[in-house]
Amino acid sequence: MRGRRVFFQFRGHGASAPLPQDWTYADLAADLRAAADEARATAALGVSMGAGALCALLAEDPGRFERIVLVLPAALDAPREAPLLARADALAALVAAGDAPNLALALAQEQAAAPEAAPAVAQWAAGHARWLLATRPVRALREMPRQIPVPDAAPLAAVTAPALVIAQEDDPVHPVAVARRLAAALGRAELVVFPPGGLLWAHRATLRRSVGEFLTGGDSGEPKGPAK
Repeated sequence: MRGRRVFFQFRGHGASAPLPQDWTYADLAADLRAAADEARATAALGVSMGAGALCALLAEDPGRFERIVLVLPAALDAPREAPLLARADALAALVAAGDAPNLALALAQEQAAAPEAAPAVAQWAAGHARWLLATRPVRALREMPRQIPVPDAAPLAAVTAPALVIAQEDDPVHPVAVARRLAAALGRAELVVFPPGGLLWAHRATLRRSVGEFLTGGDSGEPKGPAK
């Protein structure tokens, strides 16, 4: 991709300081806006919780970006189902207990990756488990899944910038139904649904090409992935 790229860590993630109060998508959206304004960003890409924060920002300021990519949105305007909340609570308990082996196993299992990707997934999961145990975002793991990015998706219709919404079939944490609702709510959105196998494991090359072409304006109006 051409141009400057800025990688932003939400508070409580990576090397950033924790949030001093309870977690809300409004707080995340405010942090995202501050980082985007400082960087003079004209495009934005959010993954999972980041996609939710981006939706919260766009509901308040629909014209903020010229291009938008929302990858694996986990929630929009409705609470998550009970099994997903139970999954989040289980991860939080493993982090609180410092149980690295079972935490890594749980992280690997939720990737739903193809068998041939197992070694790479296991390596990633072990590293991510170490990061979680070092930063210990127990409160975030418990609280954020109980939040919704926007109380009403209607304001997203005012977003006129081209948007690319990416989902994957059989992802238990990021349901395709959420991505479909989000794409329908936005003013100019294209939805791409990848087949099972792990978005970042089985489909990395296609994903990189799709996102890169879209953000640099190289899209031709054709689907950017296996399904639309």
